[in-house]
Amino acid sequence: MMTAVLEQVTAEDVPMSQCILLNADYSFMNVVDWKRALKLVVNQKATVLSYSERRILGAEGLVMRIPAVMKLIKLIRSVYRARVPFSKRNVLIRDGFTCAYCGTKGSKMTMDHIIPRSKGGGSSFENCVACCRRCNTLKGNRTPSEAHMYLQIRPKQPTISEFLRLRLKRMGIHDLWEQLGMIGS
Repeated sequence: MMTAVLEQVTAEDVPMSQCILLNADYSFMNVVDWKRALKLVVNQKATVLSYSERRILGAEGLVMRIPAVMKLIKLIRSVYRARVPFSKRNVLIRDGFTCAYCGTKGSKMTMDHIIPRSKGGGSSFENCVACCRRCNTLKGNRTPSEAHMYLQIRPKQPTISEFLRLRLKRMGIHDLWEQLGMIGS
């Protein structure tokens, strides 16, 4: 039965699976897609620490398990950023795709400047929040107090570790990371 199902699945049919890539010293490097992960293994640049439940049918009927966590064989020196770079996507991830005014959750969020740019507000983590379209339209070009709308969160600059935890949770691999003992609950 399993063989019949696997024969119908090809590499193109498998949805994008993510794999955690660790440096040779087990520090977090990146999250890569399954194709890049398999290339690293085949080219003997990484070893697999844990496999996911996903399998693909390769050339000549070869069934391959997709890695979930891999470690590079050689240590790569990386320059660590002191701060998370500001972007709309990073603001939405920080806020969990939840409106800062009404608490609505969804994937179609916008970014709102608490103090509008026209009134001297800048584009920074401290002045921007995730916002649903309805609240963003209601607030318009006013401050929250002028619009009688109040923030449910206090926006702040996320640390690199907080941001990585949020991204891993959003990708659904946070639990795997905890099981491996890489992070605490």
